[in-house]
Amino acid sequence: MKIILVDAVNTFVIEGEGIFDKMHDLLETFPNRKIILTNANDEQAKGYGLDTVPYEVFSLKHNPDKTDPEYFKKMLEHFHFKKDNVIYFEHNNDAVKSAQSIGITAYHYDSEKKDLESLKVFLKTSLQV
Repeated sequence: MKIILVDAVNTFVIEGEGIFDKMHDLLETFPNRKIILTNANDEQAKGYGLDTVPYEVFSLKHNPDKTDPEYFKKMLEHFHFKKDNVIYFEHNNDAVKSAQSIGITAYHYDSEKKDLESLKVFLKTSLQV
């Protein structure tokens, strides 16, 4: 079963508000394992409330950031995942391109529109394979 990789800040967690409940509800409709990906260091993670999210959190603490394909290579290696066994959604288009550059199926989530219907289509389509 594929793993859903979820961008942390400005996607799953809204700064100053906490967990985006409607997104959490959507993710809970899928039985797949979910992992929150962030660049945050320990202090930043606590400030964003990432220490209280319901899913495991992975960070390389800006060494490198998600805009560098090495982030995703190291993440895959850390979890012993294959690129074909994960899907990812993220608000930063450069990070989406970074993940795609190493073969990860990734989706640009517009954090301004908060279009959960399009996200749901991406998740359903990508998880059917």
